[in-house]
Amino acid sequence: MRRRRFPTPVRQALLALLLAAAIAVPAAALPFQLPALNEAPTGEHHVGKMIYAELVTPDLAAAMRFYGQLFGWSFAEQQGDGITYASASLDGRPVAGLIQKALPRSAPRAPAWLTLMAVSDADAAEATALAHGAKLLFAPHDLPNLGRKAVLADPQGAVFALLASASGDPPDYLAAPGEWIWSSLITTDPDKDAAFYQALFGFDVFELPADPGAEHLLLASHNYARASVNSLPGKDGDNHPHWINFIRVLDADKTAAQVVALGGRVLVQPRLDRHGGKVALVADPAGAPFGLLEWAAGESKEVPK
Repeated sequence: MRRRRFPTPVRQALLALLLAAAIAVPAAALPFQLPALNEAPTGEHHVGKMIYAELVTPDLAAAMRFYGQLFGWSFAEQQGDGITYASASLDGRPVAGLIQKALPRSAPRAPAWLTLMAVSDADAAEATALAHGAKLLFAPHDLPNLGRKAVLADPQGAVFALLASASGDPPDYLAAPGEWIWSSLITTDPDKDAAFYQALFGFDVFELPADPGAEHLLLASHNYARASVNSLPGKDGDNHPHWINFIRVLDADKTAAQVVALGGRVLVQPRLDRHGGKVALVADPAGAPFGLLEWAAGESKEVPK
């Protein structure tokens, strides 16, 4: 595994994806309290770690049935000013927020999970991102009890969010089955996007073996693997740079079959990954894609110092 070092990227004026209206709800429209990531506030921060996810869906009830039956998530609904927000948790730990919202007829693609990545200061991180070529979609704003959030598109157009948790970040423990365990960035230029996130989060970047003509880079901080950056496959015009998040499962084949039984779809059949487990790409009944990842209990996400 070879460490990569990148120069400071040049600013680029690239158009962001036309998804802003469908992936976030302005803070002013949330008149209620959201769950804190930690019951007892801590000063723990793991900059660059994926710590939460949000999904805007046209059928909230159907989404709650799907994810509840598939992963055992429980939900707490809140309503106010025409907004319905369902906080998802697993064994009392917040994992996601789901928002009821009809997709505009002009929406270019299906709903997508929004990846929220940890920062200690959302405003400072937003300024750094913009200085390195990102496009601002939603300015930093406070989400009651959850933290301060900003939504951006990276220089290649992949949408992501920054979250400065009001209660500190969850510790670096191995995710339980049903929790988010990994995030992958699929992009047109892995080198440039890895350099952007390195500048933003201070990642160490490692080059891993990949298929001919492709790149597979590992992003790590504090000797802990956080995410990967991968080449966008094919040249289909519908493909676009995006983040995809994975949930830990004990049996990818069995869970993929459950996805179909619950009304979802299998986009990429379960296959062996480099860790010896299996990985699959699926979509919920509304079309929102996410990944399934087997991860052995004894397999560490630590990387060499």
